[in-house]
Amino acid sequence: MFWGNWDVGKRILLVDGSNLLFQMFFGMPGRVVNGDGVGIWGVIGFVGALLKMVCWAAPSHIAVLFDGEHENKRAAIDGAYKANRADYGEAAEEENPFSQLRYIKEALGYLGIAQAETTDCEADDWIIGYARRHGGENEVVIASFDSDFFQLIGENVTVLRYRGKKSYRCGVEYLRERYGIAPGQYADFKVLVGDASDNIKGVWGIGPKTACALLKEFGTLEGILQNAEKIKRIAVRKAVLENSERLEKNYRLIHLQGWEKLPFALEEMIYSDSGKTTMQVLQGIGLIRHT
Repeated sequence: MFWGNWDVGKRILLVDGSNLLFQMFFGMPGRVVNGDGVGIWGVIGFVGALLKMVCWAAPSHIAVLFDGEHENKRAAIDGAYKANRADYGEAAEEENPFSQLRYIKEALGYLGIAQAETTDCEADDWIIGYARRHGGENEVVIASFDSDFFQLIGENVTVLRYRGKKSYRCGVEYLRERYGIAPGQYADFKVLVGDASDNIKGVWGIGPKTACALLKEFGTLEGILQNAEKIKRIAVRKAVLENSERLEKNYRLIHLQGWEKLPFALEEMIYSDSGKTTMQVLQGIGLIRHT
């Protein structure tokens, strides 16, 4: 993957840790255990993916941010928010991705990578906080499959979707080609169509094509609501007018506002690549024995 040079001050890699944990725990082709019978496949996948991202992006700063186990404030807006997520509290260890989280954190510590787990917000809030605070003069790369981050895309902010050799970065052109919208319109797009992964219902009858057409005509969600009577298709006009409350809730759930209190100052996220392999990291934290 070619990244080239950049003219801004720093390249900051922000990793959605929980997202990568789930991707690797459930996506690895085999379930590997170490000599003590401890499941480590999620750790292998996580560390391996992270080291590849580091190799590709050559970041000057890194932070890996995890969602903590605490009450989600967005659920107060809509009780259905993320209610579709599985509860792993009583899951067997081999089915619980969090059973390998402590080893991942040990590996991050061994690599000297800043890491933190939220206590009163979501990792999304921290990531957007860093992107908005530092993305003006620096390049920010957000590693996640959460499409909410598309609303942050800009001249210096891209989203990296890790798929091994098929990994790709999503920038302004990606959004224009795939959705026909600008990054600043993406959050409003999701407000209209909903987000099944977060259990957020959209407006019935408004799919991606209709949402893009509305945004192309009226610019923003606010513009759509203010000009709802001008919508030509009767069914779409009726759907918008009858779902203003739903749209208002979705707006509050989907539009990322950021978090003023961030876990690290930028200088605490400085990273120097040690060149260590996944195997060396696992050996370094005692998860596998030296051979």
